[in-house]
Amino acid sequence: MKNIIVLVLLLTATSIYAQETGTAIGTKEDRKALFDYIIEKSKSRDAISVIKNRQFGFDPVEAMLRLENEFVNAKSVEAFWYALQKLSAARRDSHLSVDEVKNGVPKPEAAKGQAPVRFHPDFSDTARIFLFVSDIAKDLPALTSSKDLPQIGDKLISVNGKNAEQYLDSMRIYDGYSSTNNFLMRCAFQLSERSEKLPVSFYKENLELVLERKSGKKYSVSLPYLQQVNWTYGRELRDYPGYQLAWKKESFWVYTPTDPANKSILLWWYGFRSDLQVASDSLVSFAAKNGFIDYDLIIDAIDSRGGSQGAYALARFTSHPFKTTGGNVKISDITAEFITRNVKEYLSGKRRMDGSEAESENDGWLIDWLTNDVLKAVEAGQEYSNNTPFKNAHLPAYSDWVLKPAPNHMKGRLVVFFGPWGGSHLDQFSAMIYDNGIGYTMGMPAGGYSNTWEWSETLVFPKSKKPVAEFMWNIGHTIRPNGEVLEGNPAPVNLYIPVTRDNYLNYRKMLLKKAQEWLVEVRGKK
Repeated sequence: MKNIIVLVLLLTATSIYAQETGTAIGTKEDRKALFDYIIEKSKSRDAISVIKNRQFGFDPVEAMLRLENEFVNAKSVEAFWYALQKLSAARRDSHLSVDEVKNGVPKPEAAKGQAPVRFHPDFSDTARIFLFVSDIAKDLPALTSSKDLPQIGDKLISVNGKNAEQYLDSMRIYDGYSSTNNFLMRCAFQLSERSEKLPVSFYKENLELVLERKSGKKYSVSLPYLQQVNWTYGRELRDYPGYQLAWKKESFWVYTPTDPANKSILLWWYGFRSDLQVASDSLVSFAAKNGFIDYDLIIDAIDSRGGSQGAYALARFTSHPFKTTGGNVKISDITAEFITRNVKEYLSGKRRMDGSEAESENDGWLIDWLTNDVLKAVEAGQEYSNNTPFKNAHLPAYSDWVLKPAPNHMKGRLVVFFGPWGGSHLDQFSAMIYDNGIGYTMGMPAGGYSNTWEWSETLVFPKSKKPVAEFMWNIGHTIRPNGEVLEGNPAPVNLYIPVTRDNYLNYRKMLLKKAQEWLVEVRGKK
């Protein structure tokens, strides 16, 4: 009798769980209606980059439509969540994501952890890019019983029994990336992490790897997932021979030369953060006070995050006028509400923010444009608004987009290192420098993603009206100074030097030497 009661309780619990699971992801009819809604709104709202899609050789809507069966016929919360994530990622836009909402579909939980090894792409051959070991834990020998231990530069052959290329391809469908190089950078860094970003089927108890030495010897290693790793190097390899740290702010750190004959200042660039205006003005004041105002400026932006106000900084870093990036808005069903939100924020005195950075020096320019030009575009049934200086942050809509140097500015030459780790406003910074020819850029192109505006919406099942998740659309293009759409189309660099497993640890030193050689050569031509 007791066993029967236990069995009944178990069956009841299973039934309740099944009902709750079914409710969480709606009915098949709910999922079909929601899928159709997402497709419809993506067609009308998304600012689709033709140049990016041509380079990828795909159509984002067609890619989304291929996921209909998986989305509509999902049998569990996990299956539905990752189908939704794939649907978002199918557009290949780094800015767009899916997030949990209150009372919505719960994000699958995962036992988080980090294996004591990290990877980086070797870009020496664009047709055969592979990953290599870029960092290991200091106490690695104590963390595994494997005979052979990973070394910096070892090539990744397989992950958890799957060929490395196949494993990367299986990760790719969950990642909304705007450029292949940026995907490889981020994917390499995250490959040894265990999280809910990927289904649990990707993981084993340990990270099982096959690696290959430079000699060609292959070996296997099993690595545990840890809560904390004491890395040998870390991701940000700041190493600048001949320079010393003078001071630092959140946006960048300032290094001055130790040799009086070296007439350059170096910045390690963290991102376009909330203190960028203050930091840029402080740099100019510091340079003027200490006799550095005529020095050349070298910026290492390989590790940079995004943000805003790059044009403000450039107006203080160069003696040359330059054209800013621009932007527009895709006209759709949410444009009126988008304008209303901005106006309400403006009237309440709340400055528009992009992450932690104030976007605009004069929000009045933005509001004037939204309530005039953009409304007229809505009334006229246009597909896009007119192009203006980016978010009208530094210039009004009716201008030539050209910023003049600030009254107080650096007077030397400008050299900047870029790489595919970051994008967004970093991509704009790179485009303003390269397209205007106001500096010499080195390394590799930035991540290749940027848009003017995004729209987030809480999805609900159209039939049951139950909340699902937060879903995003890209609703505006960033325009490079050369007139091209930036998304998926990063500015090239003047001197292309790819990261490889052979130069990884000395990459910055190599770029710094090349920068100094170029500056000496240019000075000699004066």
